[in-house]
Amino acid sequence: MTFKPIEYKDGVCRMIDQRLLPTEEIWIDTIDYHGVADAIRTMVVRGAPAIGVAAAFGAYLGARDIEADDFDSFFARFEKVCAVLAATRPTAVNLFWALDRMKSFAKACQAYPVADIKIALEYEAMAIADEDIRVNLAMGRHGEALIPENARILTHCNAGALATGGYGTALGVVRAAQAAGKNVSVLADETRPFLQGARLTAWELQKDNIPVTLICDNMAGYLMSKGEIDCVIVGADRIAANGDTANKIGTYTVAVLAKEHGIPFYVAAPISTIDMAIADGSGIPIEERESREVTHCGDKQLAPTGVAVRNPAFDVTPARLVTAIITERGVVKGDYLKGINTIVNKGR
Repeated sequence: MTFKPIEYKDGVCRMIDQRLLPTEEIWIDTIDYHGVADAIRTMVVRGAPAIGVAAAFGAYLGARDIEADDFDSFFARFEKVCAVLAATRPTAVNLFWALDRMKSFAKACQAYPVADIKIALEYEAMAIADEDIRVNLAMGRHGEALIPENARILTHCNAGALATGGYGTALGVVRAAQAAGKNVSVLADETRPFLQGARLTAWELQKDNIPVTLICDNMAGYLMSKGEIDCVIVGADRIAANGDTANKIGTYTVAVLAKEHGIPFYVAAPISTIDMAIADGSGIPIEERESREVTHCGDKQLAPTGVAVRNPAFDVTPARLVTAIITERGVVKGDYLKGINTIVNKGR
């Protein structure tokens, strides 16, 4: 899929408003970092890699508007810009990875005039966006080898082009399998409460003419018991050093069901989603979102006024339930602590 959810040209960052899909395809033009921060916070853009790409462009837009003659003054204000962007959502580590990369790049350029640093940061943001697509393509090639002919693949949430710079992580593996001539099809969990599967995954796959069947979240176990699912592929928002994986709420449930039925459970994510500073899943911060996402569907109220609501946006799947982690540098299986450390440092 050549579709990109984030486009940048001539100082304008354009993002498709994913809250309105699939019924409306509306693009939002953003010219400052506050607009990008708001887009991340309100889920105009979502998905860990896409959030990272958006944050990089937001950091550049903030840097562009800083008035400073010396590097120290510029960088002090640039750090404040990045802090605003970093405060938008806590779980997806790609957000912090991209901002750290932009800050490190600025420091590496500190000997140059501030005006030149701004230009360099613009190119660095564009490089992050381009790299994300190349990473997804490589991930797809590695993951495709795990997918059997005629596979019926269950996925949860949206880990496709919309969640990345383009092509996708979990759906990138699906696209690569289709490109390899395998007759694959997808069962997409609706993914309550934000319905990323129903609204976004189904929309993407229909556009690519990949067979997709939408199911409610509570149907997966039944279909597994009937032998109608061959494997599960999901994305990730943060992977701990031991392989514990944070992904959209409900992923843990799917992993437990897959284990019970002897079905492979794969996680597809770039190296940038691995957080080596967190030993295991207990250290991954879990975002709790507003109650309205649960009590309402659009403007339609579904629950009694004033009812207590829990709305954690993510859960953590223990590494013991993960069959393999697919990255752009290869596939990790078995001893995740050792395998992840090896693959993260590969090529350094």
